[in-house]
Amino acid sequence: MLLFRNTGPENHRHLSPEERQQLIVRWNAWFEGLVDQGKATEGQPLEIQTRIVSGTGGTRIVDGPFPEAKEAIGGYVKLLVNDLEEATAIAQRHPGLAYGLVIEVRELTPDCNLGVTTRAAPRAVAH
Repeated sequence: MLLFRNTGPENHRHLSPEERQQLIVRWNAWFEGLVDQGKATEGQPLEIQTRIVSGTGGTRIVDGPFPEAKEAIGGYVKLLVNDLEEATAIAQRHPGLAYGLVIEVRELTPDCNLGVTTRAAPRAVAH
């Protein structure tokens, strides 16, 4: 999975409208190319608004965005690749890197460090 950081509007203020449009076109082409190759299964931006839930029973709830969260995750792309190296090579070709984008590359695992088994939710069938 690729996790995108530094995606907020403040990171693109220095770009002209034309440069922003060019970045959008290149970003979309990068993603659509991965989908066409069968390497990306999904991707989506995340809203800036966030909520943190913590404490026993989830009793502590704090709404953001948080100014200290400059490195907050702004979106993701889920990949179908052979290994971390292939995912890293895909991340290295992202056009947003030249504009301050930071990409965290993480492997998905079926088991969490506590031993809890996870699985994808079944897809809804349209009737």
